Amino acid sequence: MKNTKLRLAWIVPNVLCYLIFIGFFIFIAFNASSLQEINRLSIWIFAMVVLLLISIFGSYQIWTWIKKGKM
Repeated sequence: MKNTKLRLAWIVPNVLCYLIFIGFFIFIAFNASSLQEINRLSIWIFAMVVLLLISIFGSYQIWTWIKKGKM
């Protein structure tokens, strides 16, 4: 383990992104019919998918940095 503070500085926001994704999912699950009525369901789903992709990319980037020994 090279630099614990640096790892935490990158991992904590990444975990928060996953938690926000779960919150988006729960919000959409409970309000899907209402969002469909006002034609906003597709926008929320698109935002949720983009957030998931960003989180996965961030996790991959952190993993590669740790593997290469940069963190």
